[in-house]
Formats: sequence, structure tokens, C-alpha cells
Amino acid sequence: MPNVVFKPYEQDQMYLLPPSIEEMIEANHPVRVVNEVIEKINIKPLLKMYKGGGTSSYNPKMLLKVLVYSYLKNIYSSRKIEEMTKENIHMMWISGMNKPDHHTINRFRSERLKKVLEEIFSQIVQLLVEAGELSIQEVYVDGTKIEANANRYTFVWANSIKRSKERIRQQINELWKYAQKIAKEEEEQEEPEDFKEIDPEKIRQTIEKIDELLKDKPASKKIKQKLNYGKNNWPKNLQNYKRQEETLGQRNSYSKTDEDATFMRMKEDHMKNGQLKAGYNVQISSNNQYIVNYSVHQRPTDTTTLPEHIESHKEKYKQPPEVVIADAGYGSEENYQYMEDNNIEAYVKYNYFDKEKKKERVDKKPFTTEKLYYNQQQDCYYCPMGQRMAKVGERKKLSENKYIRQMTFYQAINCSGCPIRAVCHNQKTERTISVSHMGNYLKRKAKEKLETDVGKYYRKKRPTEAEPVFGNIKQNKNFKRFYLRGIEKVKTEFGLIALSHNLAKWALAIG
Repeated sequence: MPNVVFKPYEQDQMYLLPPSIEEMIEANHPVRVVNEVIEKINIKPLLKMYKGGGTSSYNPKMLLKVLVYSYLKNIYSSRKIEEMTKENIHMMWISGMNKPDHHTINRFRSERLKKVLEEIFSQIVQLLVEAGELSIQEVYVDGTKIEANANRYTFVWANSIKRSKERIRQQINELWKYAQKIAKEEEEQEEPEDFKEIDPEKIRQTIEKIDELLKDKPASKKIKQKLNYGKNNWPKNLQNYKRQEETLGQRNSYSKTDEDATFMRMKEDHMKNGQLKAGYNVQISSNNQYIVNYSVHQRPTDTTTLPEHIESHKEKYKQPPEVVIADAGYGSEENYQYMEDNNIEAYVKYNYFDKEKKKERVDKKPFTTEKLYYNQQQDCYYCPMGQRMAKVGERKKLSENKYIRQMTFYQAINCSGCPIRAVCHNQKTERTISVSHMGNYLKRKAKEKLETDVGKYYRKKRPTEAEPVFGNIKQNKNFKRFYLRGIEKVKTEFGLIALSHNLAKWALAIG
């Protein structure tokens, strides 16, 4: 047997002086950064969430450290966090050997942090600003969709409710007409108005009238069955549809297991087929790959989220950012106008900016509205054949965010016999176009900014800012689905993700 020397191994070895956990924590370990940063912030808003009285509570500063460090280590389950406080030496150190159970951890995360985490987050960002790590004045905005903690097969769709209500309206209308026809003694009675607007009480009253009209009359068995079904189901169904419409608001869908979640198309589906899943649209502002601001939205499109997202920046830091850089998903008239009103220097593409920059040999759509010539003095457009398109009307269009957009309509005089009509437009009559002159003006201003040297710099840098942050969160941190339900709790959970991302990056920077 070879002469092998092993290191001493004595499990029952007694210590004259017991070892300190502090000595076992590496000097540059991220847990020390979490501890140091949270010790510096003001937690008075968090203390106000406690009413006092009764039995003693765990120190909120300790629970906050435990949660932030857990998220930094990609541990999101309250049961696993509880387990870490008993087994992980770094967690034992930062928790001061406290062992809160998973109920306490989850209650603190769901209830105590709900209204104060954004303030805590902004304090930590300010510390990063003071350390020279980032700027809150120049931000890159981007969004991603994260799946909700909801059953993907229990959903409510606005269009489905609309069709169901229409079906009830048609059936009650048919029953009424049938009752008027068969009840000869009621032939002179004036028929009610069409059931354009229906509600549970009106349906109930109408069914009672129809029942009375058909009493002792030779009505068909099928009609009586339908009437009986309507009596037992339609008022109840309409009451349910009313509640569902209130929950929907301006959305087109929601999940029954998380009513705040909206069904969205997820790009990162493992089948690569973009399945619809209940989720939330998460927006972030980043600088130097730190998260400066975050917001969570129920609408799937990024365009409608920008004003609200910047408003949340103003609430956190008492001022809007000076410069905003974003991709074409945010380039709308409403957003350009909002940023101009708030004195924000915007470097935001519009939807066809990249197409304009490409030098294609064949233009697949050479006759779009943007490519028609506009005569500002005469306020008219000219079609591809040189025909004058005169102004025929105006209309105001209200957006989801209550922004009023002024649309102007122009129409060609005569398209019949035009040799390029088939490729110019597919309208049945003369070609009509709608134009927002304010939108076109703002897009021209955006284009001028984007083509400056500063604009080119921001365009080149943008893909290396917010997108890697989302890549880190979804791939490295493996956070692709929320654990909590309800938009307020989801905001808290993403706030913890954002905090852990920033502190992990800071730990690397100073390590």
C-alpha cells in the first residue's frame, strides 16, 4: 500500500474557543454587499407596515436581507428560503441565526414589502449613483413578458363574452317575436325595442312576459325548453359576464387563477411557436446594465406602457430622465409627444425606421402612405400616378391612454382604369388615406435625432444595455415565471429580482 498522508478528520473535535461564523464569510462575498447596503438605507417606511402590539416580530431588516440574498442566489421559493436559513452558512450569518418559517417569509414578501419596496429600491439606486456606477438621467428602455403563476387553460376572453351576450340577445329577441306571433290576443300590442342593451333584470322581466303570453297557448316543445333554459341560466350568466367585463377593463383577456394576468404571446416558449400564456409585461430602464427603474403592466404591447413607465421614474426620483433611448416598439406619436412635453431628449425609433435605412433592390410596398408626396401649401397628397388626393374630412381618435390623435383623410378623384390600381390599393372605391400630420412631424424630428452622431452612438449601444439584463434574469437567474399572484405582489417580486441583479453586479464591480 502506498504511503498516503491524509489531513486530520475528527468530527467530535472539541474547540477551546468556538469558531465565529463571521470568520467563515469571505471578505468579498456578495452576502457582505447585501448586508452593507441594506444597513445604509432608511427602513422607516417598512417599519410603518407594522401595527405593534401582540407577540414579538422578526426584525424587518433581517427579513429584507434574507429575501434579497435569496433572490441573488436564485432561490425564490419561500420553503427553500426557510431551508437555507438552517443549512446555508452565509444565510445563517446574514439572518443572525434567526430561522423564520416559510409562512413568515411569504407574508413579509407579499404584504409588508408590497407598498414600500419601490422606495427601498430607489434608495439603493441612489447609493449606486453616488458610487459612480450608473446615471438615472440617461436610460435605455426595454420590455419583456414573464409568465404568471396561473393556469394557462382557465381563461376569460373579451370576444367570447361579447359573442355570448350577442347570442342571448338574439335568442330572447326570437322568443319575443315568436310569443307575439302565437299569442293572437296580443297582436295589437306594441312590440318592445330591439334588445341592443341587455342586463339580467331586463332579461328576467322579458322571460316572465313571454311566459305569460304563451300561457295556455299551443307553443312548441322546443320553444318551451329554450324558454325554461333561459329562465334558469341567462340572468345568472349575464351577471357573471358583467363581473368578468369589470375585471377585464380595457384588456382582451385574463386568467381565472390570477385575474390580473393577461394572455400574451411568449417568445421564449420551448416549442418556439409563440404560445399564448397568462403573463405580465415587465418594463425596465437600465444604465450601465444596472436596473434604474422597473414597472409591471397588464397590456402586452410596449407602445402603451412608456408614459406610465416614465411616470414611475418621476415618482421614484422626483424628476424624469433627461435622455430616453428605446427601440421601434415605443415609437408612436403619443410617446413622442409625451417625451417632448416632459423635456426628455428622445432617441426612439419608429416602426419603419430600419426599413428606410435598408437599401433594398426591390421595394415590396412602393405605394404606402408614407411614400406619397404631400403638398403642404395646398394641403393635398398626390397618388403614384400624379393624381391629386384632396382633403375630405377629419376625425379625432382616442388612444388607450386617452391621448387624442387628429386624423385627416384624403381621397383620390378617380381610380377606375388606373393601370397600377391592383398594386396601389385594394379599396372598393377611390383610394382614401388617413394621416396624422402631428405624428409625421414628430417622426421627422425623431429621424433627425437618430441620424446625428449622438443618435448613432445610442442606437449602437442600445442592444448592449437592457437586453443583456433580461438575458441575465431569464437565463442565469432562471426567473421565467412569477411565484406570486396579483399585480401588486408581482411588482414586489420583480423588485426583489431587480435589487438582487443590481447588488450582484455591484459585488462583482467592487470584488
